[in-house]
Amino acid sequence: MKIGCVKEIKNNEFRVGLTPDNVKAYVAAGHHVYMEKGAGVGSGFSDNEYVDAGASLIDNAADVWHLVDMMIKVKEPLPEEYPLFREGLILYTYLHLAADKEQADALLAGKVKAVAYETLQEKDRSLPCLAPMSQIAGRLSIQEGAKYLEKKFGGEGILLAGVPGTPKANVVILGGGTVGMNACKIAVGMGANVTILDVNLKRLEELDNMFGAHIQTLVSNDSNVERVCKGADLVIGSVLIPGGSTPKLFKKKYLPEMKDGAVFVDVAIDQGGCGESSHVTTHDDPVYIEDGVVHYCVGNMPGAVPRTSTIALTNTTLRYGLQIAEAGLEEACKKSEVITSGVNCYAGKVTNKNVAAALGYEYTELAGLM
Repeated sequence: MKIGCVKEIKNNEFRVGLTPDNVKAYVAAGHHVYMEKGAGVGSGFSDNEYVDAGASLIDNAADVWHLVDMMIKVKEPLPEEYPLFREGLILYTYLHLAADKEQADALLAGKVKAVAYETLQEKDRSLPCLAPMSQIAGRLSIQEGAKYLEKKFGGEGILLAGVPGTPKANVVILGGGTVGMNACKIAVGMGANVTILDVNLKRLEELDNMFGAHIQTLVSNDSNVERVCKGADLVIGSVLIPGGSTPKLFKKKYLPEMKDGAVFVDVAIDQGGCGESSHVTTHDDPVYIEDGVVHYCVGNMPGAVPRTSTIALTNTTLRYGLQIAEAGLEEACKKSEVITSGVNCYAGKVTNKNVAAALGYEYTELAGLM
């Protein structure tokens, strides 16, 4: 199979879909890899490393799109790339279609075979291609939140850990999944007062066993969320429904009740966000203030640490990509329910239930289309 990888064009997105080691793996399996020149530079990988690994370098992205059977990216295609879609092309990347109807329409119109990292689900219900970026985003959320609590950024001017004789910051984490747990780890490590909420009592028990007296666990309901947000210095939104729109747990009505200069980091923004007052921002202009609360809603947070993020991501995406390349998407789906779970669009139809529900489209079972 002809495999392609191009430079990401999203604002301040420096990750890349393939490392030189990934290229070696595809070439060793008998595939041909085409890389756009400079695609890996932002993550610290030179063109020479890709050539040494066996890739062919191509001067511009459009030629790569036209040449290949499967395009491997990191982030969803942007409108400039929609004209490059074509029937039969396999697109293997993060898509986050629930919050992006325009992209979904373009994929459907182009009859692209779209495989989304974020909905690939193993039999144990884990999301292996989403997990590493969730780990990074969770840890970054505290790092970024601590920064934007500084007065110069509009924050209340409080140090997360405090110092002897001063109060520590109150950190509230909405959602105890991979993002929430990693945010909790860093917040606890920095010495903050941490409260984490989730609807799953078993998960709260696991977190309680993990962090002990260092955290407060609470069942997530409207009254508990509102009460803890009132006293919060930093709120982390980390709720996920695979492929679907994120529920709005952080209400606009909380904002006037919160401290001036409190910070809300919406890690779920690429799926629509879990805050009613959230809208997507970029690394160039990451925050805005509404009712005195600083909002950080960057849609590609892990792009800020591309070297770590690229290696972590491709450690998981490679094995599924090799399965698709080896057998073709249709045969790979017949052999693997995991690969099937990743297919969001096929032959102009939406083949993921949560995506279909979020966009108001008809759901079509993939098996009936192949």
